[in-house]
Amino acid sequence: MNKELEFAKKLEAVRKLAKAQGNMLSQEQVEEAFSEIGITGAQLEPVFQYLKTKNIGIGEPINIEEVLTPEDIDYLTEYVESLKELPVFSEGEKRAYAMSAMAGDSVGKLNIINLFLPQVVDIAKLYSGQGVLLEDLIGEGNVALATGVEMLGCLEDPEEVDGMLGKMIMDAMEDYIAENIEAKKADMKVVDKVNLISEQAKELAETLHRKITVEELAQETGIEEAEIQEAIQFSGNKIEYFE
Repeated sequence: MNKELEFAKKLEAVRKLAKAQGNMLSQEQVEEAFSEIGITGAQLEPVFQYLKTKNIGIGEPINIEEVLTPEDIDYLTEYVESLKELPVFSEGEKRAYAMSAMAGDSVGKLNIINLFLPQVVDIAKLYSGQGVLLEDLIGEGNVALATGVEMLGCLEDPEEVDGMLGKMIMDAMEDYIAENIEAKKADMKVVDKVNLISEQAKELAETLHRKITVEELAQETGIEEAEIQEAIQFSGNKIEYFE
C-alpha cells in the first residue's frame, strides 16, 4: 500500500478511536498504532500536533475553554443557562421515553430531544476551535438530533438510542466543518483569481499607458474572456484598469 495512504488511514483510525474515548488518547495508543507502519519517535511529532488541532488530548482531556473565542463563550453561557429550564428525568424515565420514541410517540420523541440537547453542547465543545462558530456547531447538532429521533424506529433495543443519536450529531458537526473548509478553499481560489487578473491588468495598462479592455487582456495572457469577466464581477467591478 502507498505509504501516504497508509499514514492517512492510520490517522483517521486513531481520530475515530479518540472520538469514542471522549476526544482523548494515551501516548501509548498513538505510538502503538503508528509503529505498525514504521513511524516512531520524533516522526510522531506531526501526528501529535495534528491531534491537538482536532482538540484531542494525549493522556488527559484538552481544556476546551482555552480554544473558545469570546463570542463562543458569550453564546455558550447564555445557551447553557436556557437549558437549565429543561426537565430532569430518572434513568427509568429515560428508557421509557426511548422506547416510546422508537414506537413513534411524539411525546417520547420530544423528551428524547430534551434529554440530548445538553449532550449536543458537550459534543460541540469537542469540535470547537476548527474555524467555525460554536453556535453553528450546536445548530447543526440540534438539526441532526431532531432528524435522528424520527429514525429511532429502526432500532430494536432502547440501549442503542444513545449511540445512534450521538453518532448522527458528531457526523453532522464533522460534515459542517469539512464543508466550511471546502468553502474557504473555494473562496481563496476566487481571491487568487481576482488578484491575478488585477495584477496582469495593471501590467498591461501600465505598458499601454491607458485603461484596457477585457479582449486585450485575454489576447495578451491567453486567459478566457469569461474568466476575466467573472473576476471583475467577483471584485465588485473594482479592478480599476479596465475601461
